[in-house]
Amino acid sequence: MDEFSYLSVLLSIILGLAITQILQGLRARMLSHARVQPYWPTQVWAATLLLVCTQTWWALFDMRDRHDWEFNQFAVLLTQTVLLYLIAGLVYPDFGEEKVVDLRAHYFQQRKRVFSLFVVAVLVSICRDLVLDHALPERANLIFHGVFLVTASVAIATANEWYHKLLALFTAGTFLFYVSSLFTRLR
Repeated sequence: MDEFSYLSVLLSIILGLAITQILQGLRARMLSHARVQPYWPTQVWAATLLLVCTQTWWALFDMRDRHDWEFNQFAVLLTQTVLLYLIAGLVYPDFGEEKVVDLRAHYFQQRKRVFSLFVVAVLVSICRDLVLDHALPERANLIFHGVFLVTASVAIATANEWYHKLLALFTAGTFLFYVSSLFTRLR
């Protein structure tokens, strides 16, 4: 087993757990539909996070030929996947057996936590290239990171519902464009 195959096991497990968090939340939402007050931005964020986790795993393949690993390089990748897991764990609330679940209320209760983690995740993603390649991400990639950083920072600062609804759609569309522009082929 080569170095990256060994290291990628833990990263893949954490990304798998993040995906599991989202899918379990979706399943619980489906099973509890009679007691759930829906909020469509939650569903959009869940789908977007599934894509983010998948794209992260996909992009990790590009590191398969790297053989000179240092702990700080692995730590930045580990930090990125842990942050995705934490964000994924906050998208849906815990669905208890007795209570009514208000997805809108949960969204706004977790808003600052989720978007703060999102900001940190974007910064770690930029740092990943600095730590691994001693350079900033390529220009297009850096521009996308900047857009995600700014929009998430505004989401921390404002509880305006229209902003958050538009942000959910904007982020989903922008991330789809990001993936289709920069990550359609395994390298």
